[in-house]
Amino acid sequence: MTKHKPSGSAIFMYCVIALAVIIMAVCFTLYYGGYYKSTAVLWIGVTAFTIMYHFWGRIIMGNVTKLFKIDYNHWWFKERGFEKGLYKLLKVKNWKDKVLTYNPELFSLKDYSMEDIARTMTKAETDHWINELISLSTLIFGLIWGEMWIFALTAALAMLFDGQFIVIQRFNRPRVLKVIEMQKRKEQRKNKTA
Repeated sequence: MTKHKPSGSAIFMYCVIALAVIIMAVCFTLYYGGYYKSTAVLWIGVTAFTIMYHFWGRIIMGNVTKLFKIDYNHWWFKERGFEKGLYKLLKVKNWKDKVLTYNPELFSLKDYSMEDIARTMTKAETDHWINELISLSTLIFGLIWGEMWIFALTAALAMLFDGQFIVIQRFNRPRVLKVIEMQKRKEQRKNKTA
């Protein structure tokens, strides 16, 4: 696969991380250095840290999963009987094309085969399932700084955010797999007649 320039979503993520690191460093230096012991300063720093943690965790795990071969035919990625009804209820068809995509070029039919796209979709789904665990892991910070409800709320919101991407991949992949199957049958018929 070719190297693509960062998308607007990727640039946004890196800018948010940089800003969060700066805010966190300033606030933690002020608070823990004893220069300004304000609860507001501490919680601004904790919020910046949590945002940085969420974004960095997602970027790191997205790169880690590139090291593994993820099979789109694995049972985990098969469509379940309830899914079509759920997606209709959620009106996925109406909003699926409006969400941010970290690397939209990887879904280009011009540059990639349908099988490549199916693999990319499966990797994306895997990444977002891992992101669900990263979101839950922020509850550990509630043990450090207290105010567990804040970390529970942010974890739930982050899980909802990642859930939309899981839904989109699971909504689209069966359609891509049907096209792949049609292409294979067409190729088999072509080979029989040749």
